[in-house]
Amino acid sequence: MDDLSDAVNTEFILDMQRKLYRWSAADPNRRFADLFNIVCDRRTLIHAWQRLARNRGSNTPGTDGVTRKAVEERPDGVAGFLEDIWQDLRRGTYRPQPVRQRLIPKPGKPGKFRPLGIPTLKDRLVQMALKLVLEPIFEADFYPISYGFRPGRSTHDALSRVRHRLNPTSAGPSRSRYVIEGDIKGCFDAINHHVLMDRVRGRIQDRKVLRLVLAFLKADIMIEGSFRHPVTGTPQGGIISPLLANVYLTVIDERYRRWIPNPQDKTRERAQSRLQSDYKRGRPVFYVVRYADDFVILVQGTLQDAEQERLALAQFLKEELRMELSMEKTRITDVREGFDFLGYRIAQEKMPSTGRHVGMLFIPKGKSQFLRDKIKAKVRETPTGLTLADLIDDLNPVITGWRNYYRYATRASREFAKLDWWLYWRLKSWLGKKHGKTSGRTLRRLYTEFKDGARSGWRMGKKKLARFADAKRLRYPDRGLRIPNRWTATPDEHFRKGADKFWEATRALASL
Repeated sequence: MDDLSDAVNTEFILDMQRKLYRWSAADPNRRFADLFNIVCDRRTLIHAWQRLARNRGSNTPGTDGVTRKAVEERPDGVAGFLEDIWQDLRRGTYRPQPVRQRLIPKPGKPGKFRPLGIPTLKDRLVQMALKLVLEPIFEADFYPISYGFRPGRSTHDALSRVRHRLNPTSAGPSRSRYVIEGDIKGCFDAINHHVLMDRVRGRIQDRKVLRLVLAFLKADIMIEGSFRHPVTGTPQGGIISPLLANVYLTVIDERYRRWIPNPQDKTRERAQSRLQSDYKRGRPVFYVVRYADDFVILVQGTLQDAEQERLALAQFLKEELRMELSMEKTRITDVREGFDFLGYRIAQEKMPSTGRHVGMLFIPKGKSQFLRDKIKAKVRETPTGLTLADLIDDLNPVITGWRNYYRYATRASREFAKLDWWLYWRLKSWLGKKHGKTSGRTLRRLYTEFKDGARSGWRMGKKKLARFADAKRLRYPDRGLRIPNRWTATPDEHFRKGADKFWEATRALASL
């Protein structure tokens, strides 16, 4: 496939997705038919393969043992692989194969595991093609306070939205006093297929597409050589599973639609006016922020209001979604005491400079300790027969990933400095075991660089150990509720389109 054909396929996909998104946003009651032809289109399958091939997981085999490398080494190559899938879809003979399940340890929870489903490469490709078509349709229905697994959104956007609701406004201090920390028991395993398919049918009319979605939900799961036929749940690890989970869990957002902008609202004034009206009348207000199945509900009201809403929410989930709210883990917390959300500790604290209470993000002590335990285990398990460069290669991805996620926390620089000091001595201890009775001065001469009057961190040749402090503390910008996705024009795009029209008009006038 040359670069020109890649560009043509990409442009076809983007154009198709923009149209579907625009039509879906314009008519909330529209049901889409004749989508199967788009899923089966060769350009869709080619683009799906390109997206899939960029993922490292493409070389992880499913139950059939096929990987991306095996497909590329076939006599007819990728083209033949895609042609076989196209034929199966067109003839109606395509059937999803069993999903291979692996148990992944939960971070910070010894002895607990999360099931991860690994579909075959063929099934992943069809799921990707299906997602390319369905995602823009349902994206128009998702609420702006939902951030999980959506294009253009991240965990930090969700955290920023919570922090924003805890900050004072021109009207005075934040009115949010309590937070309900939502926790659904076995959320992804408890998704009811009938309820989910009813919601999918609300937008999709194409029977072939509906049968394809249901087939993926009903695909057998292979666990240690035996097969299990799922009655509920979406297979975690499937490409289309996060989208289907969002379709399902949007019901939670709909419950609080009175106080948050609807997807079709062009402005946020309507929700804000309803919120102000309820506040003036002394009614409690509940504002939800959700990232997939992790959500918090900020309460403008009393502790009794929060407790009543927790009970009402449990009953609502049971009736509407057939799910159970974990009453033990769904805690009600004062926002000034702080609560955990998406790996951060969020609390409303007083600013020393102004004396006003604002929302702040902190690095939880448990997360720092878990990182130390992880690094300690990696260093301990690294044989002293290996080089320092090998150990640095193993540690750097952990360090850079952790520091980039927590660089937005208050007082992050202080925590980073502590971790750098601790890590320096941890590696010095490993080098001491490697080189026996070699002095610390000799180790520093061998494995550090003297520059600008001081010694640098540990390094070997061109390999240098990453430092936490290299990532300066930043403030994540609150991008508001109208976050653009890949199918909506950003302000820059609007400006460029306006400039293009201006120059087109100018050239037209010049030609007269």
